[in-house]
Amino acid sequence: MNKQSYADIGETIYSERFDNGLSVYLLPKTDMAKTYGIFSTNYGSIDQTFVPIKENEQITVPEGVAHFLEHKLFEKEDRDVFADFGKQGASANAFTSFTKTAYLFSATNHIDKNVETLIDFVQDPYFSEKSVEKEKGIIAQEITMYDDQPDWQAFMGTIKSMFKNHPVNIDIAGTVESINSITKDDLYTCYNTFYHPENMTLFIAGNFDPDNMMNLIKDNQANKNFVKMDEIKRDFPDEPKEVAMKENKIIMPVSIPKCTIGIKESFTALNGEEFLIKDLLQNMVLDHYFSKGGSFYQTLYDEQLIDASFYFETNLEKNFGYSLIGGNTSKPEEFTKRITEMLLSTNQAELSNEEFDRMKKKKIGQLLRAMNSLEFVSNKFIHYRTVGIDLFELIPTIQSLTLEQANTFLQSWIEKERLSVCKIVAE
Repeated sequence: MNKQSYADIGETIYSERFDNGLSVYLLPKTDMAKTYGIFSTNYGSIDQTFVPIKENEQITVPEGVAHFLEHKLFEKEDRDVFADFGKQGASANAFTSFTKTAYLFSATNHIDKNVETLIDFVQDPYFSEKSVEKEKGIIAQEITMYDDQPDWQAFMGTIKSMFKNHPVNIDIAGTVESINSITKDDLYTCYNTFYHPENMTLFIAGNFDPDNMMNLIKDNQANKNFVKMDEIKRDFPDEPKEVAMKENKIIMPVSIPKCTIGIKESFTALNGEEFLIKDLLQNMVLDHYFSKGGSFYQTLYDEQLIDASFYFETNLEKNFGYSLIGGNTSKPEEFTKRITEMLLSTNQAELSNEEFDRMKKKKIGQLLRAMNSLEFVSNKFIHYRTVGIDLFELIPTIQSLTLEQANTFLQSWIEKERLSVCKIVAE
């Protein structure tokens, strides 16, 4: 078992990669009452086109399979796994994103048993034609529910306006039509390809003994057999630099319009240091201008173009990235024009040493506060690990960033052809 200590933040990670390929990371925090476990596979909604394990021909599965799989793994032939966790005093959940599917629990007791339950149910699929057909109706209702949510429509509407070919422009749950075409065989094909231990990470954080926990997980895996896995061959279409459409207008019964500006941050594969520096700087720059202390935020507020619903977010993944700036506004045209002007003005901006030092200190402070959350640490650790980055090295990397790097990024950050807008309006 490997042991890595991080003196600057007072944390120690224990890790091991088993013979079957599973990567396990343990973060003991004996001052915590709670333990949080997450079992994640590097497989999300965008992974539609691939070569199945032990096959040679590429296939494309229906939209929404990854999310469908997440639902079905909780249901076994004789029981629902949520009930197992409930009996053991644990709260369980799962989520599917564009790039990953994760299963998780939090508990204050019966930790060993809950860890075993987490691993065992994910590694023991049961899909029948009858249960698959039943699930289609449940997920169709979920899709219909999201169709009626303006916030979700604004999010996906902006994503669709930015990305022309990349499957990130497809709703994570798929469509009612696509899920109705999913078969039991589709589920097993995707499960066998993407749920191999080689493609998965288990992260446990909280109050436990690391030696005992690692031995428990190792014993659990020793009793299971997995075929040797080759590298997964995924295929993604070429994506142009420019956005798919400059404006996407969606008609919905809203009392006040919603408007979101999208920045197409990345459309090609990034890894390692290149990924991390871009990830940090786009986050820090966006926060610098649009957080409540930022100059752009204050201008928008003074001009009465935003209210308490105003938000911004940024997300960088291995082969795509985007930033969103939006909220409710009674003046969607003026809002769009003003934010576009602000973004384009950064091409001539130049940060001072004092500004950039404040940005770095703020980012480090945000990270240190967030590190108190087991959920944040666990999810972010897995997120960064998939692109070869150690979460606990973020702070030294931030400290090493230079003003020249920041200004070089800032002055090439925005290009008009990478900006799009989505408006939710009543008509």
